[in-house]
Amino acid sequence: MEKLLKLQNGSDIRGVAISTDKQDAMLTGEAVSAIAIGLVNWLRQKTEKSHFKIGVGRDSRLSGPKLKKIFCETLVDYGCEVIDFGLATTPALFMSTQFEAFSCDASVMLTASHLPYEYNGVKIFSKDGGAEKEDIRFILTHSQKEDSLTKGKLAQADLLTPYANHLVNKISRKKVETPLSNMKIIVDAGNGAGGFFAEKVLQPLGADTSGSQFLEPDGHFPNHVPNPDNKEAMASIQKQTLATGADLGIIFDTDVDRAAVVTKTGEILNRNNLIAVLSQIVLSEHPGTSIVTNSPTSDHLKAFIEAKGGHQVRYISGYRNVINKAISLNEQGIDCQLAIETSGHAAFKENYFLDDGAYVIAKILMLLPQLQEKGESLDHLIADLKQPEETQEVRFFLDEENFRGLGEKVIQDLAKWPVKGWIVDRENEEGVRFKTSTPFGTGWFLLRLSLHEPLLVLQVEMDESGKIRQVLEKIHLFLKTYPTVDQKKLEILLNEIESGKN
Repeated sequence: MEKLLKLQNGSDIRGVAISTDKQDAMLTGEAVSAIAIGLVNWLRQKTEKSHFKIGVGRDSRLSGPKLKKIFCETLVDYGCEVIDFGLATTPALFMSTQFEAFSCDASVMLTASHLPYEYNGVKIFSKDGGAEKEDIRFILTHSQKEDSLTKGKLAQADLLTPYANHLVNKISRKKVETPLSNMKIIVDAGNGAGGFFAEKVLQPLGADTSGSQFLEPDGHFPNHVPNPDNKEAMASIQKQTLATGADLGIIFDTDVDRAAVVTKTGEILNRNNLIAVLSQIVLSEHPGTSIVTNSPTSDHLKAFIEAKGGHQVRYISGYRNVINKAISLNEQGIDCQLAIETSGHAAFKENYFLDDGAYVIAKILMLLPQLQEKGESLDHLIADLKQPEETQEVRFFLDEENFRGLGEKVIQDLAKWPVKGWIVDRENEEGVRFKTSTPFGTGWFLLRLSLHEPLLVLQVEMDESGKIRQVLEKIHLFLKTYPTVDQKKLEILLNEIESGKN
């Protein structure tokens, strides 16, 4: 049981699935089999049913086929009707619980998002949505078979085609069959599971997708990290968009629950820029709505959303946290149409509050023809969003067993540390956030604990060049009183700034 619990990562399950010279595999066939049993036990206590239909899919990871086979076989032995969807995406797996053709009681996606090739993981959905932290804990601690059941059965089915058709219908809205016929739109799937989007979504809508890259599933991820929040990945799709003269470049993470885009001019729309675009879309459809984000968003984004008539709610990092906050606001009678993290996880109320990268792109593609008719582009949507002059992120390793206690103490002490030009921003629910002024310049910084790792994360944005250094030097001085907070990365960064390399 303890070994299984170590695989819990919030509302997901993740671990090394392929042993390396540095780490032994923890997400083994035995572990996956135990998780499958725990899933059935969870469904039994959740629904009081004894027979379940469960869909299983995987991304392109090397360990995926083997782990999927074991997962399916265990479910069949435990009396379940199992649909093996093969290569799929996380959002599509959830939709298998909603599509009448499948009507699964639950679905399972084997993925570890953007983590290195040796990792894998398990994401679990019921008809009500994604499993929560407490659900995952139940599954991992109830892995013993109960009464024996009649053996189930296994079938195979294509999920990506009906899911793609669902998106095509959303984008075309049955008014114009090929609304993208005058556009060149390319896709970078990062060798994950998102390659289908070019052939099964964009091409039927009339788009020219020539020049798309890394569509072939390859669990080695040989070209770049499949992560829209990664600088190298974004530079790759940016370069290809400009080189091919595309109207739009799209990039997905491995399991397609996140996405980002590059405009015709090469402007990168991820993080704050993506939030601004999607906020504008939902505000045009639902004036005055609230948008929940995680804490490390810029002050300029808040001003942008408010200028458009909306309300930003900054909340704790973690995609399930922002989604659950949005659901809670709606239950309180506060209209909230969008929950989104700077990492790219975005969930719309109209789409089951499912974090779905392909649906994010669908929302943008619905807008694109309208902009083109007016002689505008996506760039126009963020023209009013002020951009910081400098940004920086630094991570500090906490070298203590009780790293959470240490991190919380550092944050509390920093909040009380008197520095002229630093004012605590009270509109913040994670770590400590400061607004800065003279002599540090106009900007802000946030120090927070990582959700799952023994790290403090510092994020700084400044509106004046050369000012970040002053903030970093002051933080360096403050942290010297905490010997178990590793400042090596900060010291390297300060040296690079001093020598002009950064």
